[in-house]
Amino acid sequence: MTFGGIYLVEIPASGGHEQQGLRPAIVVQTSENSDRIPTVLVVPFTTQIKAANFPFTFVVEPDSTNHLTSTSIALVFQLRAIDKKRIKSKIGSLNPSDMQILKQNLKNILKS
Repeated sequence: MTFGGIYLVEIPASGGHEQQGLRPAIVVQTSENSDRIPTVLVVPFTTQIKAANFPFTFVVEPDSTNHLTSTSIALVFQLRAIDKKRIKSKIGSLNPSDMQILKQNLKNILKS
């Protein structure tokens, strides 16, 4: 798994406002030492366009790099760790401009 890779993941139900179910998500963890931990950090997507009104989100349009099937909203504010067993398959990767937007959102949400 690589930073910026888009994977189909199974996010378990939690009973709250978090995304759940089978959906694309962006891996936001470097591969360094990733073989030594059982989880991976991901940013889930939703196709609910109104979610773009939340802070720390951005719109990703389908293209030949990401292989998404519809316009999707990256929910950076829902950054979470999931067990690697929940990773189903790789779909694609963010293009360079979306990668920059992701990095800026991560930087902003993690500011202290």
